[in-house]
Amino acid sequence: MSDAPAAATVPAAPQAWPDLRGWNLYFLSKVILAWMGALDLHILPNLLLLAALLVPLPWRGARIARTVVAIPVAVALYYQDTWWPPFERLLAQPGVLDFSASYWLELLGRFINWQMVALLALLVCGYLLLKPWLRVTTLSVLGMLGMAAMALPLPAGLQFAGGGDATAAQGAGASGAAARGGPASNETLDAYLAGFYQQQAGLKTTFPPAHEGTPFDVIVLNICSLAWSDLDEVGMRQNPLFDGMDVVFDAFNSATSYSGPAAIRLLRASCGQTSHTALFDPVPAQCQLFANLQALGFQNELAMNHDGHFDDFIGDLARYGGLAAKPLPIEGYPRALIAFDKSPLRRDSDVLAGWLKQRQTASNAQVALFYNTISLHDGNRIVGADGRAMASDYKARAQMVLGDLQGFIDALEKNGRRAVVVVVPEHGAALHGDRMQIPGMREIPSPSITHVPVGVKLVGMGIPAAAGPRHVTAPSSYLALSELVARIYALNAQATAGDRNWDGLLQGLPTTPSVSENEGAKVMDYDGKPWLQLKGSPAWTPYPEDKP
Repeated sequence: MSDAPAAATVPAAPQAWPDLRGWNLYFLSKVILAWMGALDLHILPNLLLLAALLVPLPWRGARIARTVVAIPVAVALYYQDTWWPPFERLLAQPGVLDFSASYWLELLGRFINWQMVALLALLVCGYLLLKPWLRVTTLSVLGMLGMAAMALPLPAGLQFAGGGDATAAQGAGASGAAARGGPASNETLDAYLAGFYQQQAGLKTTFPPAHEGTPFDVIVLNICSLAWSDLDEVGMRQNPLFDGMDVVFDAFNSATSYSGPAAIRLLRASCGQTSHTALFDPVPAQCQLFANLQALGFQNELAMNHDGHFDDFIGDLARYGGLAAKPLPIEGYPRALIAFDKSPLRRDSDVLAGWLKQRQTASNAQVALFYNTISLHDGNRIVGADGRAMASDYKARAQMVLGDLQGFIDALEKNGRRAVVVVVPEHGAALHGDRMQIPGMREIPSPSITHVPVGVKLVGMGIPAAAGPRHVTAPSSYLALSELVARIYALNAQATAGDRNWDGLLQGLPTTPSVSENEGAKVMDYDGKPWLQLKGSPAWTPYPEDKP
């Protein structure tokens, strides 16, 4: 009896690579948005996530566990791939927890980019249409590999436009940077910043001795949320207030995007620019603009169209700015707006008219007034005739504020009051927004927020020149304002326009390179390009200014 033939051995079928299924939408959306410039795609972690999802797993439990782990990783990675700063930076914004509910809802709506929502809806429709006919996973893999290939370093002259860190990014102006320390890198940018602060530490305004010239007042009008970019956004770059100035600073850097630090920097204008942390260190009185004016015989005064309690603004003025004057009472003026923190705001024309009325009856020969208005702050609502608060766009409020300030200057001229009026915003409103910040958020002091319009008007001190304001085009900051005020006092701003020594007043004003800081972010110009460093990271990256 013969043995039965042995059964043939069949080799096991290889485990098939899985289909990405719904994950295709995740990766395809990233490919499309990165190609459009709306994402700063970190290719390596995305490829690792893609590979992990493609690995064949024969056990259903293992596949479920992989999906459970992958979902939070994918969400975090998507946020990392946006241009937005770390989420904790939003919560670190001063007074963020005091925002009104209506303001929170307004901010939430700005996070939604309806153009992107429409694009993703089309992507979903395309996926559902192609899914029965094509292996969409292949498109996802090829798309991610294509983005990886574009991220590879290429020879000079063949590099793709886009972001990257300071070590890799070399702009066309490398020769100019080399003259100051070499092409941009983390090391050269750190050294440049350290050198900047070292140079600024040796600068100060030397005020002249007190003299008995014709008395005049110094009036500083400090405006929250007004930048050149905001005026451009609402078509108001040309406006009567700044067109009527004697001097306009075209390249003034407020150095911060928050009110408290901006006010401190202005009040400490008589010394060079310091780091953000140094703002809260003691300084000699010679650094404080209003202390210097007080030494010349000016009586310090304070007025605001708000109560000053948000983020302890009024406390900052006294503790760090050396301005301890009691604010002008405003309780008797009607509410004009409801602030973003639900506090009442008064109209600037009412408060300034009230100050001028009491000034006319005061005995002080010379007064230095610091006036602060937050009427333009994001999230404010205007009070209607019926007493109810309603939304008001920025342009309407800007027309109101600039008109009120112009009316105040007109009133000064009408009553013959001699004064030097300095209009200087704290920071911009971030109306436009950019890739890293939604409109209205100012956590990062980007150039569009810190580049503010600053003007100086000599009231009752001669007839302004017919040619309009003189423009200071060099990069400037607060030290230039302090120096200009000191020079005006020294020359006592002669009575007629022809006698004004404008060359003497404006020539050689201090220049200040563009360096800005908040508590969690540094932005500075290096070789004509803004660079960003976030708290907790040693890396400098090019700031993505343009909104996609």
